[in-house]
Amino acid sequence: MASVDIVELSKEFGGHRVLKNLNLSVGEGEFVALVGPSGCGKSTLLRIIAGLEPATSGVVAFDGKPVNSTPPQARNVAMVFQSYALYPHMRVRDNLAFGLRQRGYAAAEVKRRVTNAAKLLELESYLDRYPRQLSGGQRQRVAMGRAMVREPVAFLLDEPLSNLDAQLRVSMRLEIRALQERLGVTTIYVTHDQVEATTLADRIAVLNGGEIMQVDSPLDLYDRPANRFVAGFMGSPPMNFICGIRSDDGIRAPDGSAIVLPPRYAHAEGELIVGIRPEHLAISRGIGLGLPTIDGVVRHVEHLGAETELYVDSCGARLCARHFSREAPPVGTAIRLAYEPTRLHLFDKATDLRVGERDRVRP
Repeated sequence: MASVDIVELSKEFGGHRVLKNLNLSVGEGEFVALVGPSGCGKSTLLRIIAGLEPATSGVVAFDGKPVNSTPPQARNVAMVFQSYALYPHMRVRDNLAFGLRQRGYAAAEVKRRVTNAAKLLELESYLDRYPRQLSGGQRQRVAMGRAMVREPVAFLLDEPLSNLDAQLRVSMRLEIRALQERLGVTTIYVTHDQVEATTLADRIAVLNGGEIMQVDSPLDLYDRPANRFVAGFMGSPPMNFICGIRSDDGIRAPDGSAIVLPPRYAHAEGELIVGIRPEHLAISRGIGLGLPTIDGVVRHVEHLGAETELYVDSCGARLCARHFSREAPPVGTAIRLAYEPTRLHLFDKATDLRVGERDRVRP
């Protein structure tokens, strides 16, 4: 396994800059996820690391040694795609062995590696089947096995679960993480699904518009987003945002509501954006919680079984409150939402940066 370093990396297509001076370090054996909306440059970055695309400028290094001029086949990285890319006319055994045979490995070594991969991935009983005879999850395991047999210095996974149904994606997430921990291979995983990234990765790099917004652990991204984009991208349902102006009693929202700020934001001034996650808004039933409140009207209700999501017009915005009960006020009901000021996030409206966190946006 190897460390992977990206230094001042940029990429242009036809004069359009899709990656902009990226810097990212992935340690030996670390699992790092690249997340962001479609078109933000995640897959392009992965292809550059693999050597399938040249960088316009900057450096890709393995264990501190630049590999920009090293061809893909000599980088010893294994890439897994969302389409599986299995040979339909070959049995599972031959799909696993094909790359090794092409590289001239001895038959005994090919057999050893295929046998080990099949055992790890529980594919032993499927070795003589064709891809068409496998389920989606089994095909994905074969694609993973084909990467494993190469014994690469790094795994590069490009949205490998996007073709699977929701239930299978959950089980495959568990398998991928367990496999990575057993093998200890450096892994870079591209996904647009922030839940996938949060459950799999040691650290997450959030990209937007070809730039890295923040690199951090999943919980730190969630609890201390460096800017408004990261705050809105990480979390489902996403963070609520309320525009306002600093006043003597906190933040004054467009509808005149006052939002109380915690002491750490005492020096914030001007036009600001308050962020609060849905789970940090609770219906106040007048039982003396001792928390500040905002008034609103229920406009939409989504029942999700164990919990309910309420969409409430309040503070000049449509806010989502996660209500941990099946009993919910009907649409049109005037309600009061309580919040804990220490749970609030504050962003500068002009820059979208978290107040007091300006140095954490470009890690």
